[in-house]
Amino acid sequence: MLAKILKPLSFILLIVAIALALRFFSELSASSKLSSAPLYAANLPNISGKVQNLGQYQHKIIVVNFWATWCPPCKEEMPELIALQQSFKNNNVIVLGIALDEPALVADYLKTNPVNYPIFVSETAGSLLGEQLGNDKGVLPYTVIINADGKVVNTHFGRINKAILEAAIKPLISP
Repeated sequence: MLAKILKPLSFILLIVAIALALRFFSELSASSKLSSAPLYAANLPNISGKVQNLGQYQHKIIVVNFWATWCPPCKEEMPELIALQQSFKNNNVIVLGIALDEPALVADYLKTNPVNYPIFVSETAGSLLGEQLGNDKGVLPYTVIINADGKVVNTHFGRINKAILEAAIKPLISP
């Protein structure tokens, strides 16, 4: 009886493992096809309303995090992004937050939850930029990692943590 159950169960587990591996490798290859050019060409307002050219961050290792004030997982990961920025600030790494939200809501949120990295705010242009950087699902949070040469090396749908970010960033840092 046990042998009858184990054989189909093993087969199902093998299929699931193959599907997960295919998904993982397809996401890796998809991120390698993305261009960082839209990020460097983007002009977005910061939380003060001053329009900034994101090309100023070219030649840095960039962690771009798309988020919104109404998104609980976005807010949960912010302390880890703050810690990442603090840990790697002397290693040519910058975290950029792009809020797909209303400027007043973002400003209010940041008054009680300050961050140590630049925040830009634009529902429309930010959403388009996220899509151009691979967010074809419209998911928040969404994180993109770009190396110092401007290559998109990693994308992540959903909540991310510092351990995942560090694993992606450490190989990019020059010794």
